[in-house]
Amino acid sequence: MDLRPYQNRYVIIGIFSFTGILLIITLVTIGWTSPRFSPDVGFVPADLTMIPAPTNTPDVTAVPTTNPLITPTLTGNAIVINGYVQIKGTEGQGLRIRTAAGLTADTVFRGEESEVFLVKDGPKTADGYTWWYLVAPYDETRAGWAVADFLVAVPSP
Repeated sequence: MDLRPYQNRYVIIGIFSFTGILLIITLVTIGWTSPRFSPDVGFVPADLTMIPAPTNTPDVTAVPTTNPLITPTLTGNAIVINGYVQIKGTEGQGLRIRTAAGLTADTVFRGEESEVFLVKDGPKTADGYTWWYLVAPYDETRAGWAVADFLVAVPSP
């Protein structure tokens, strides 16, 4: 078969022109239909809500008196069941929360200074200390017995 009649400059220019047009159509189609690449720039803000712990403001009540010249004495709020307490006086070391009342019980976790708990049981006396059963109001799995020496009653948050 003789292909010489098809090997002239018009056929070759036509083939390259047709190929170029198909290439341009393909590139334009891909460019318009493909999604744009957007690099991850900047940051994504986290969904975090900070809830400050209540301050150590004791709930005080005035003792009534009949003599107006006597200054009323104030009594502090005691730790009670279903009341709130805050860890204080650990100098940043935290407070060991245990599985049972007593120094020999296993430590469940360490309560942080100023952390607030709900009192659910107690008091119990063991190893020369008074113990209260505490539960974190935001996480019921954070629960255990703590020494009253490092707890201060606080108002309900």
